[in-house]
Amino acid sequence: MTPLLTANSLSLRAGSRTLCCDLSFSINTGERWGLLGKNGAGKTSLLHTLAGLRTPAAGDVLLGDQNLSTLSSAHIALHIGLLLQESVDALPSTVIETALLGRHPHARGRLFDNSEDLGLAYESLRQLGIESLASRAVTSLSGGERQRLALAMLLAQQPRLLLLDEPSNHLDLGFQTQLITLLLSQVGGKSEATTELSAPNHHTPKEAAVIMATHDINLAARVCDNIVLMVSDVETLVGSAEEILTEETLGR
Repeated sequence: MTPLLTANSLSLRAGSRTLCCDLSFSINTGERWGLLGKNGAGKTSLLHTLAGLRTPAAGDVLLGDQNLSTLSSAHIALHIGLLLQESVDALPSTVIETALLGRHPHARGRLFDNSEDLGLAYESLRQLGIESLASRAVTSLSGGERQRLALAMLLAQQPRLLLLDEPSNHLDLGFQTQLITLLLSQVGGKSEATTELSAPNHHTPKEAAVIMATHDINLAARVCDNIVLMVSDVETLVGSAEEILTEETLGR
């Protein structure tokens, strides 16, 4: 089976600084990946590269069997969704209008949202517990509410691969566990505690995958099957969570 996404011998640079060299791994449907590393290690840069927003210094990224560099942003957005650390802060729109932005890749030339788009947007707001805020201005929301809205927009997009950059940012501890359950229930894999939140049936567990950048090693151990650990500019480790999340490895 062709992997959903493949990184082939990637090297990333930020100005004169090397972030990683010769990094290769494949993400298959149904898998949960964790992306770990110190501040400034290049986690966000790697996610942006996997999303097609950044060109690697060397190597390439394949979406299925197609090179990401040959695909339009519209085509990529049908398959890959990216949650940024600060996704909706500057949007002068309402909550429902922002959630509907997630449906843009599916518009296919339509000038207006249809009933399916609106239904999926409202359902995503409901899943994140912010449906009652639908008519509110984004600028009036708290940091936690904005993060929930960003996640709702991502769910409305219905991507097959979710790239998450610190998804628990700005969320209180009580909602963080519910959030992870909501997102990862779309993927399958390690079991999570049942909560009142349940994910929209956008894709079955065999159809979606997730890679999540996080500083929370306990979170990664709890929910991830595989880990990319950015140790230094010349060393990035890839393997199962059991192989990577050891005292010896994390102490490097």
